[in-house]
Amino acid sequence: MVLNEYISELNHQFQTGVARELSYRTALQQFISSLLPDMVIINEPARFDFGAPDYIIARRSDNLPTCFIEAKDIGDTDLDGHRQHKEQFNRYKNSLERVIFTDYLNFHFYENGELRLKIRLGEIIGDHIVAISNDFELFIFKIKDFAHSSIHRITSASKLAKLMAGKALLLADAIRKILKDESENYTGNQIQGQYDAFRQVLIHDLSSNDFADIYAQTIAYGMFAARMHDTTPENFSRQEAATLIPKTNPFLRQIFQTIAGYDLDERIAWIVDDLANMFCATDMPRILRGYGSNNRHSDPMIHFYEDFLSSYNSKLRKSKGVWYTPSPVVRFIVKSVDEILKREFGLSMGLADYSKIDHKVINEQYNPRARGSHRTNIIKIHKVQILDPATGTGTFLAEVIKCIYGKFANRQGMWQGYVEDHLLPRLNGFELLMAPYAIAHLKLDWLLGHTGYIHNVDRRIRVYLTNSLEEYHKDIGTLFSQWLSREANEASRIKRDTPVMVLIGNPPYNGSSANKGEWIMRLMEDYKKEPDSTRPLDEKNSKWLNDDYVKFIRMSQYFIENNGEGILAFINPHGFLDNPTFRGMRWNLLKTYDAIYTIDLHGNSNRHEIAPDGGIDENVFDIKQGVSINLFIKTGKKKPSELGKLYHFDLYGKRNHKYEFLNANDYSTITYSEIIPAAPMYFFVPKDLELGAEYNEGFAINELFVRNSVGIVTTKDSFLICNDKDTVKKRIRDLITLSEEELRSKYGLTDTRDWSISRAKNDVGDVLNEIKITEIDYRWGDVKFLYYTGLTNGIVARPRFHSLSQMLSCRNFALLTVRQIAGNEWSHVSVSTRIVDDCRVSNRTKERGYVFPLFINPGEAGSSFDETPNLIPNFNLEIIDKINSSLGENIEPLELFDYIYAVLHSPSYRKRYAEFLKIDFPRIPYPHNSAEYHRLVEIGTKLRDLHTMADSEQWDTFTTYPVNGSNEVKSPTYKDGKIVINDTQYFGNIDERVWEISIGGYKPAQKWLKDRKGQILSHDDLRHYEEIIYALDNTIKLIGEIDI
Repeated sequence: MVLNEYISELNHQFQTGVARELSYRTALQQFISSLLPDMVIINEPARFDFGAPDYIIARRSDNLPTCFIEAKDIGDTDLDGHRQHKEQFNRYKNSLERVIFTDYLNFHFYENGELRLKIRLGEIIGDHIVAISNDFELFIFKIKDFAHSSIHRITSASKLAKLMAGKALLLADAIRKILKDESENYTGNQIQGQYDAFRQVLIHDLSSNDFADIYAQTIAYGMFAARMHDTTPENFSRQEAATLIPKTNPFLRQIFQTIAGYDLDERIAWIVDDLANMFCATDMPRILRGYGSNNRHSDPMIHFYEDFLSSYNSKLRKSKGVWYTPSPVVRFIVKSVDEILKREFGLSMGLADYSKIDHKVINEQYNPRARGSHRTNIIKIHKVQILDPATGTGTFLAEVIKCIYGKFANRQGMWQGYVEDHLLPRLNGFELLMAPYAIAHLKLDWLLGHTGYIHNVDRRIRVYLTNSLEEYHKDIGTLFSQWLSREANEASRIKRDTPVMVLIGNPPYNGSSANKGEWIMRLMEDYKKEPDSTRPLDEKNSKWLNDDYVKFIRMSQYFIENNGEGILAFINPHGFLDNPTFRGMRWNLLKTYDAIYTIDLHGNSNRHEIAPDGGIDENVFDIKQGVSINLFIKTGKKKPSELGKLYHFDLYGKRNHKYEFLNANDYSTITYSEIIPAAPMYFFVPKDLELGAEYNEGFAINELFVRNSVGIVTTKDSFLICNDKDTVKKRIRDLITLSEEELRSKYGLTDTRDWSISRAKNDVGDVLNEIKITEIDYRWGDVKFLYYTGLTNGIVARPRFHSLSQMLSCRNFALLTVRQIAGNEWSHVSVSTRIVDDCRVSNRTKERGYVFPLFINPGEAGSSFDETPNLIPNFNLEIIDKINSSLGENIEPLELFDYIYAVLHSPSYRKRYAEFLKIDFPRIPYPHNSAEYHRLVEIGTKLRDLHTMADSEQWDTFTTYPVNGSNEVKSPTYKDGKIVINDTQYFGNIDERVWEISIGGYKPAQKWLKDRKGQILSHDDLRHYEEIIYALDNTIKLIGEIDI
């Protein structure tokens, strides 16, 4: 019997005592071959190191794989893939339709990621393996069923995208392993050579991981493009695919023929063949049937882009700032550009205009020795050149085609010639990611076909794989790199020679931009200057200006300035409209453009935006940051000394309301508010200029306090921030004595860019220094302990020692506030006598807490570990002199601190200047007279004492706590004058306003308890919470006395 022979051979190897997993492979291959004589059982060790399963079962007729087997050693304890094999098994289950996991005795059959059957054919008894024949007939049936089954028919775009993503992930993993394996002695046809060519020509800082993604996506979408054009799908193969990719995309066709055609690397051929097998079972006509509908979810191209990328790597989607643009937004922008061309530029056909202009271009054939040769040539070129510099799947370019095609309602007979002569030559797109690049070509090719256009095989669609934020590059050596170079150079000709008039699209949003090339960063310097000045922007951290969308705006401005006129129409984050850091950018835009129209779509959940009527305000995207549609128009008529006109419109409400509005309007049908640009911020949103002038008469907090910084960031709060000193000591001793692996296991620690166990160990040294255990003001009313050395990227990632060391060794005070707020209500002020956590005031990203020490050490900050440092007021003396002069007296530093503290708690101040408090550091009105000044100082002193809890042990608290019990905090709530902490216990005699009062990003009475859910409160904890209630209750009373 076949089974007995198989078990006998396994037993023979097993009894040697030295057999390993590889020892049994021949036996299994022969066993499966005997059961499947019409199939080929491939077991090639050369592939194993590059991600292939141990066995590939393929049809003998065409060598296409149908089933896979991954083998582990006899007796393996993780055939279910829950532990050591989890990553590998999941990778196979997500990418291979049928896969079997075995330890040669047990066989687990998976189909479409689901376990279908477990069968045991043998077991170990003593030192022997014996056969179990009970289920052998079932095993024969199931192995034949798996091997002979065809792939289930694929009829939905989302399912196809998910399957493609799984196989592409498998392919990318194999390519990474191949790149790691290949030596430096390679030929141009090897993968390493192709990687080098990509880096030389296209993406200079391309990592091997990113190249593997590009490579895998090229093959996956090349196969998809080929399958779309295959009329005989039953025999579809990778060899046929290489000939089917449309010639409208010569780059993808050439690249695919090179990397996936007849000479495909055998180490990955099995995956590509499996892809081909999947496409054989794909009902492409059904998948594509809905294309062209206005319903987003019936557009398979969008499914392929979003669903593929989400399944392939959702982090890649986020890192590239990839988000689908809703059709109403796209249509609004395209309609608006069409109208602007008519109204502002006198082009009656709008986007369909096909007039030409004389234009000077570089003569690439120039020979200085040749008679009559010139460096430049004058050519006729279309005036309305359109570019989407972040094309994605081609959504904007497709809408442009639809808009123009709509103008040919009764002239379809002219459409073919118009497309050839006047549309394709001026429709341009740049894209950096391979997947959307391929889809854009497919989408535009498909759309043009549906309009009746018959493709000219010699006419390519002018969407290029290139980085919009880089300049062009010259041709280099190999054939493969020449194809890449040709693509890059054709894109470069657009960058260099094409008079782009319209830039349109949805650029990527990415605050951690990797685009730092010399060319774009040089252009960005124009945005990093103070308005109407050559001085650098006075910002400690201008990182928000490095967001990719800002770079795309600057790059587009470069095109329009070179052309002398044009339109930039983007949807992008709306932060640049009013963020102070963007003031230089706003001024530069106003100097460049004649008119700027902003349609603020809001929807910023980070700011907790609501509609003016109190209703819901939703984003048009599934993202947190709000967005705006921005139309920048340069006609060339504005004088260089003038600023452009500025118009603004707010659109609040639910998403569908916004979609309906955008569908029904274009830029010309909206009633805008005209904004008069005003120094120093040049806001692109309406502001009360008279009130602004009044507010600006005061002094800003950051102008008064010479030294300030944000709070400290540990990046390891759960390990470093402790409730008591003893816990700090225990953890520091562990840090000193335990190994790195022991620390990782015990505390769950991981290394990051700013913190590592080794750096923390080096910082602490071999001895615990108790003087470095310090209190940290962690949250309002919540003081904890920390081991603080002051070394950056040591035990604390960002200790801010220069500013915060002033708080270590003597009684000092620090004002705590924020520069901007994310919500609508400003209450973001507090005080501390300790070093302060970054999230002390608020944990919202935009509301980082700044620390303004009252006194500082004028010498080196490091001396502040001394017991009696020589401290001086941290004040700008010019402001102090002005205050002294207006009051006729010399003020004391702490008095001025308390005056400021009172002003910032004033309800009338917060209400009157609410819009200004949202966007920059608070400005404080100069005191008008001595009596008013000292009245506010007195209130500020009381507030400071309450909030620092000075002498709190002497407070006569008024709360009750009448019931004995566990003191465990379960679900703290407020009800009928009581703060209830569990089923029986509560704090009584409490005003509801105390429970609800917000200070910064928190409600302190709630926050302190909720942070202790599940904990047992000690007597000292209970007393401290009573003190928190006392401080908050008296704060509410004192605030009511402030009127300025």
